[in-house]
Amino acid sequence: APLDDEGVNAPYWQGLAEGVLRVQRCAACGTWQFGGEHLCHHCHAWDPAWVAVAPRGRLYSWERVWHAAHPALKEHVPYLAVIVELPHAGGVRMLGNLFGDARIDPVIGAEVEGVFEHHRENDPPYSLLQWQLR
Repeated sequence: APLDDEGVNAPYWQGLAEGVLRVQRCAACGTWQFGGEHLCHHCHAWDPAWVAVAPRGRLYSWERVWHAAHPALKEHVPYLAVIVELPHAGGVRMLGNLFGDARIDPVIGAEVEGVFEHHRENDPPYSLLQWQLR
Protein backbone atom coordinates (compact mmCIF):
# COMPACT_ATOMS: atom_id res chain seq x y z
CA ALA A 1 0.00 0.00 0.00
CA PRO A 2 1.20 3.54 -0.59
CA LEU A 3 3.21 5.02 2.23
CA ASP A 4 2.77 8.62 1.09
CA ASP A 5 -0.85 8.81 -0.09
CA GLU A 6 -1.33 12.25 1.48
CA GLY A 7 2.06 13.74 0.56
CA VAL A 8 4.18 14.56 -2.46
CA ASN A 9 3.50 11.19 -4.16
CA ALA A 10 -0.30 11.38 -3.84
CA PRO A 11 -0.76 12.22 -7.58
CA TYR A 12 1.28 9.11 -8.49
CA TRP A 13 -0.83 6.77 -6.33
CA GLN A 14 -4.09 8.42 -7.43
CA GLY A 15 -3.02 7.98 -11.05
CA LEU A 16 -2.39 4.27 -10.53
CA ALA A 17 -5.88 3.92 -9.03
CA GLU A 18 -7.22 5.56 -12.22
CA GLY A 19 -5.06 3.38 -14.52
CA VAL A 20 -2.71 6.26 -15.37
CA LEU A 21 1.06 6.46 -14.88
CA ARG A 22 2.19 9.91 -13.73
CA VAL A 23 5.80 11.10 -13.57
CA GLN A 24 7.03 14.49 -12.39
CA ARG A 25 8.20 17.03 -14.95
CA CYS A 26 9.44 20.50 -14.09
CA ALA A 27 7.41 23.27 -15.74
CA ALA A 28 10.41 25.62 -15.53
CA CYS A 29 13.15 23.52 -17.19
CA GLY A 30 11.40 20.39 -18.52
CA THR A 31 13.42 17.91 -16.41
CA TRP A 32 11.70 14.57 -15.69
CA GLN A 33 12.13 12.88 -12.30
CA PHE A 34 10.79 9.96 -10.27
CA GLY A 35 9.91 9.48 -7.31
CA GLY A 36 8.14 12.57 -6.26
CA GLU A 37 9.92 15.55 -4.79
CA HIS A 38 8.86 19.03 -3.75
CA LEU A 39 11.49 20.60 -6.02
CA CYS A 40 13.16 19.95 -9.35
CA HIS A 41 16.47 18.06 -9.13
CA HIS A 42 17.89 20.15 -11.97
CA CYS A 43 16.85 23.80 -11.51
CA HIS A 44 15.37 23.65 -7.98
CA ALA A 45 12.02 25.14 -9.03
CA TRP A 46 9.22 24.27 -6.59
CA ASP A 47 6.38 21.82 -7.20
CA PRO A 48 7.20 19.94 -10.41
CA ALA A 49 3.99 18.93 -12.22
CA TRP A 50 2.76 15.34 -12.39
CA VAL A 51 2.35 14.42 -16.08
CA ALA A 52 0.57 11.36 -17.50
CA VAL A 53 2.91 9.18 -19.58
CA ALA A 54 2.42 5.93 -21.48
CA PRO A 55 3.27 2.97 -19.22
CA ARG A 56 5.85 1.65 -21.67
CA GLY A 57 9.57 1.33 -21.35
CA ARG A 58 12.52 -0.97 -21.63
CA LEU A 59 14.18 -3.30 -19.21
CA TYR A 60 17.21 -1.62 -17.67
CA SER A 61 18.07 -4.30 -15.08
CA TRP A 62 16.53 -7.28 -13.31
CA GLU A 63 17.04 -9.71 -10.44
CA ARG A 64 15.38 -13.01 -9.60
CA VAL A 65 14.14 -12.92 -6.01
CA TRP A 66 14.13 -16.21 -4.14
CA HIS A 67 13.65 -14.96 -0.57
CA ALA A 68 10.58 -12.83 0.09
CA ALA A 69 11.37 -9.37 1.44
CA HIS A 70 7.91 -9.20 3.04
CA PRO A 71 5.62 -11.91 4.46
CA ALA A 72 2.93 -11.03 1.87
CA LEU A 73 5.34 -12.15 -0.88
CA LYS A 74 6.23 -15.50 0.68
CA GLU A 75 3.80 -17.42 -1.56
CA HIS A 76 5.05 -15.65 -4.71
CA VAL A 77 8.76 -16.53 -4.86
CA PRO A 78 10.58 -16.68 -7.10
CA TYR A 79 9.66 -13.42 -8.83
CA LEU A 80 11.52 -10.99 -11.07
CA ALA A 81 12.25 -7.53 -9.69
CA VAL A 82 13.00 -5.15 -12.56
CA ILE A 83 14.16 -1.62 -13.18
CA VAL A 84 12.29 -0.13 -16.13
CA GLU A 85 13.57 2.92 -18.01
CA LEU A 86 11.02 5.25 -19.61
CA PRO A 87 12.75 6.72 -22.69
CA HIS A 88 9.77 8.98 -23.46
CA ALA A 89 9.91 10.46 -19.93
CA GLY A 90 13.50 11.64 -19.81
CA GLY A 91 14.89 8.17 -19.12
CA VAL A 92 13.57 8.02 -15.55
CA ARG A 93 13.77 4.55 -14.03
CA MET A 94 11.17 2.75 -11.95
CA LEU A 95 11.36 -0.37 -9.80
CA GLY A 96 8.69 -3.02 -10.23
CA ASN A 97 7.90 -6.67 -10.81
CA LEU A 98 7.84 -8.50 -14.14
CA PHE A 99 4.78 -10.70 -14.71
CA GLY A 100 5.17 -14.12 -16.24
CA ASP A 101 7.53 -17.03 -15.75
CA ALA A 102 10.04 -16.00 -13.09
CA ARG A 103 12.55 -18.58 -14.33
CA ILE A 104 13.22 -16.86 -17.67
CA ASP A 105 16.28 -14.68 -18.15
CA PRO A 106 14.87 -11.40 -19.47
CA VAL A 107 16.95 -9.52 -22.03
CA ILE A 108 18.24 -6.10 -21.02
CA GLY A 109 16.65 -3.55 -23.35
CA ALA A 110 13.53 -5.65 -23.92
CA GLU A 111 10.35 -3.60 -24.33
CA VAL A 112 7.89 -3.79 -21.44
CA GLU A 113 4.41 -2.49 -20.83
CA GLY A 114 2.78 -1.52 -17.55
CA VAL A 115 -0.09 -3.49 -16.05
CA PHE A 116 -2.22 -1.80 -13.40
CA GLU A 117 -2.95 -4.16 -10.51
CA HIS A 118 -5.85 -2.92 -8.40
CA HIS A 119 -6.48 -4.08 -4.83
CA ARG A 120 -9.80 -2.34 -4.23
CA GLU A 121 -10.94 -4.94 -1.70
CA ASN A 122 -8.19 -3.91 0.73
CA ASP A 123 -8.69 -1.35 3.47
CA PRO A 124 -7.42 1.07 2.41
CA PRO A 125 -7.61 0.14 -1.29
CA TYR A 126 -4.47 0.57 -3.39
CA SER A 127 -3.13 0.00 -6.88
CA LEU A 128 0.31 -1.07 -8.14
CA LEU A 129 2.09 -0.83 -11.47
CA GLN A 130 3.59 -4.13 -12.62
CA TRP A 131 5.36 -4.88 -15.91
CA GLN A 132 5.10 -7.45 -18.68
CA LEU A 133 7.21 -8.12 -21.76
CA ARG A 134 5.77 -6.68 -24.97
